[in-house]
Amino acid sequence: MKNSLTYSILNLATDLKNIDFSQVGESSASTIRRSLDDTLFVIKYSSEPSFIKDGTVKPSQTLTHSEALKLMSTAAWSEPEPVEE
Repeated sequence: MKNSLTYSILNLATDLKNIDFSQVGESSASTIRRSLDDTLFVIKYSSEPSFIKDGTVKPSQTLTHSEALKLMSTAAWSEPEPVEE
């Protein structure tokens, strides 16, 4: 089954306070995925939330599921795997 959710990358400092968690797949600020430097976060949704439609929040990126997975595997979002000796 194909994941048809949309993923948006947002600024933690300016956007988090404007997220209505009843409109997205995350339930609270404690369940969002954050970048390792704690500056960005991601939300997912099936229909565009009102806070994005009305311009209250402007995502820096809007991604498909596969694009989001690719981004989440980068050094900015994931700790490197420890090297086994």
